[in-house]
Amino acid sequence: MRPTNPTGRSTAFAGFCAVLALTAATTAGCGGDSGGSGSKSLDLITGVKSDPFYITMTCAAQQEAKKRGVKLTVNGSAQWDVAVQRPIIDSVAATHPGGLLISPVDTAALTPSLQQIQNAGTKVVLVDTEVSDASIGVSRISSDNEAGGRTAAKSLAQLMGDKGSAIVISVKPGVSTTDARIKGFNEEMKANHPGITLLPVLYDNDLPATAASQIQSTLAAHPDLGGVFAGNTNTAQGISTGLQAAGKQGKVKVAAFDAEPDEITALTNGTLDVLVAQDPGAIGRQGVDQALAAIDKKKVTAHIGTDMVAITKANMDQPDIKKFFYQAAC
Repeated sequence: MRPTNPTGRSTAFAGFCAVLALTAATTAGCGGDSGGSGSKSLDLITGVKSDPFYITMTCAAQQEAKKRGVKLTVNGSAQWDVAVQRPIIDSVAATHPGGLLISPVDTAALTPSLQQIQNAGTKVVLVDTEVSDASIGVSRISSDNEAGGRTAAKSLAQLMGDKGSAIVISVKPGVSTTDARIKGFNEEMKANHPGITLLPVLYDNDLPATAASQIQSTLAAHPDLGGVFAGNTNTAQGISTGLQAAGKQGKVKVAAFDAEPDEITALTNGTLDVLVAQDPGAIGRQGVDQALAAIDKKKVTAHIGTDMVAITKANMDQPDIKKFFYQAAC
């Protein structure tokens, strides 16, 4: 779920590139190639720019853009907040890029801004997260998050011996990816693991300290707590901290989403028990390809689902599993 050193768009440079495009010149700085992509520019707006998921996505998108001979400008939110991301979208809209890859941080609140940039001619591709309005985006590329939630539930239930209480702690309601993960998790638990009691979902607003406090309060109220599903990486970090402080590390099993460096370390140390890893690199590459296809009026795939895998301490050293580990830098 971002670039280590995100840069803002330079309006002077953008104008310079536009002039070159109009005069049919091609330069490396503006992304010229013999395939006719020289005058195209793409922007990528990630969810939270410091998150290794988005760093991994960004690195792959940058590699693909370079391969395709186009300029890709990257920006992202400092935190998961509509008020932070909306001004970034509006700033990009003023530059009129050919395509915009974006991970919207809310399913509804950003729709007007995205509709405006789309109506102005920019091809919008939704990467990782989505908005509810089906008219937004020429392509939507993400993991099958419901399936990932079901995978987490199956793995956690097995670790719990199909008994005890379990709880989901996640970011906030209204985020397409985590909402889908919770849905898949709860459906799998209710349908196939009747011996496990599901507690009400808690939300930590993407703050590890809040998640740590919530898991400790839950332990106090429910001594039979046997498992926790962390909806994202910051939540997993907070849960791990809270369990360690309570002396319950290893006793309460934890399933978490993603495979960031800290999570891989936690899996090795036994603080986390299973990671449901996505393929953010594939999302970034496909985002570039679908945006360029739309710009070139070629066939665009409206919905693309990328692979996921469950990582445990037992399989984490396998080469086909290690390729799913996220990057902290390009």
